[in-house]
Amino acid sequence: MSKLIVTVFVTLDGVMQAPGGPGEDVDAGFEHGGWLVPYADDDFGALMTRIFEETADHLLLGRRTYDIFASYWPRVTDENNPIAVKLNAMPKYVASRTLRALEWHNSHLLEGEAAESIARLKDELDGVIMTQGSSDLIRTLQRHDLVDEYRLLISPVILGTGKRLFSDGAAPTAWTLTESHASGTGMQYCVYEKAGKPAYGTFVQDEQG
Repeated sequence: MSKLIVTVFVTLDGVMQAPGGPGEDVDAGFEHGGWLVPYADDDFGALMTRIFEETADHLLLGRRTYDIFASYWPRVTDENNPIAVKLNAMPKYVASRTLRALEWHNSHLLEGEAAESIARLKDELDGVIMTQGSSDLIRTLQRHDLVDEYRLLISPVILGTGKRLFSDGAAPTAWTLTESHASGTGMQYCVYEKAGKPAYGTFVQDEQG
């Protein structure tokens, strides 16, 4: 059985929409595309290289993110670019109701309902399945309690609008912080592993307490 990790670029107010450029995702008139770029220093590059080289065995993507990746990474043929080498070679699984064919090398279209097909995929594969971007797909994973770990790269910026990492309907879950450090630009990298169901208590004592 595999482990499913969500790696995501996110703002302080939880926005994950269009981190890489103005035209990446303009849904709902989003005007802040490219907000990640000012925080992408050498620390960031080294971290992303480590994440892909040491962590990911399989890549899970939604349609929009697949289209973005597939239009760029196959054209990066530099053998000294470890992220490109890994992405172009590794198995890629795509959840989409509209795509009929995938041209990027080693890409596979998931059949049926996304939650059911991904649950089966987790049972069938070994190693780590990593999801990046793919906000709609992540919400499906959250509703069906399929995420085992979050790797959040939190930029010190607030946008006030845009697609957010968490929304109503996510399965209640507790998490344990297992790694955390900041880059030179103030980006915070936090790794959270699933710790089961939330615990509850109260700070208010009853009259007999």
